[in-house]
Amino acid sequence: MIIDFHTHVYPDKIAARTVEALGNVADVTAYTDGTVKGLLDSMSEAGIDKSVILPVNTRKGQFDSITKFAKTINDTYDNLISFGGIHPDDDEIEGKLRFLKDSGFKGVKIHPDYTETFIDDKRYIRIVAECKRLGLIVITHAGKDPAYSTIHCPPDKGISMLDKVNALVPGDEPFFVFAHLGGNRLLSDVEKHLVGQNCYIDISCSFHDLGHFSTASDDDIIRVIKNHGADKILFATDNPWNGQKDYVERFKKLEGLSDIEKEMIFSGNAKKLLKIE
Repeated sequence: MIIDFHTHVYPDKIAARTVEALGNVADVTAYTDGTVKGLLDSMSEAGIDKSVILPVNTRKGQFDSITKFAKTINDTYDNLISFGGIHPDDDEIEGKLRFLKDSGFKGVKIHPDYTETFIDDKRYIRIVAECKRLGLIVITHAGKDPAYSTIHCPPDKGISMLDKVNALVPGDEPFFVFAHLGGNRLLSDVEKHLVGQNCYIDISCSFHDLGHFSTASDDDIIRVIKNHGADKILFATDNPWNGQKDYVERFKKLEGLSDIEKEMIFSGNAKKLLKIE
């Protein structure tokens, strides 16, 4: 089984212009048209069984529309799991997160760069702490985003935030995911501050010869996985910004990991985190 823990889709009526706009800002080319059908076709080609969809609330007031679209996906497709989204400036944060939990959502995506808010800001601490109380997974963009000059979630600030949240809300079960090998283009800081901590890391945008963004070598990826623990690594692509088929084939060929470790990363860890069979 293969689960892609990091994908994006957009409503059909805005998908084309959204993908074009985002691609232009970041100077990247998408691998799908950004629609649900585009993702499903990509999954079929790649042999991926389930994909986690991560909406991004880029401004205050998008909660209702994004939640409605995400819930429609969850109610319609067995092989797609959409998280919810939240903006740090939203009103009634606790009530919105409770609504997501009661509506069956597994987790929440946050993007500190798109909201221009540092991950250790008190607003994000409030959001992440409430998610932990409710049993919601949280995944964040981490490291450099090509569209922004400021890095709002570097590893040191990410761990500072998580330490504060864990002090506020007891519990040792990891629930927080740092995307992009823990911090895109910040490998030394990832290894200094993040590796070995009680959190998950996804490998989206990690293969330098496939992705638009990464500068990590295969040896770097293996070292992070081994030192962090294969039981806390999630297979992920960031589709449509990376090709799912390319990523699956590339990960299968990655030398230095056992079959057991690859199975854990491909699906075992995600199934445990998502609480699915």
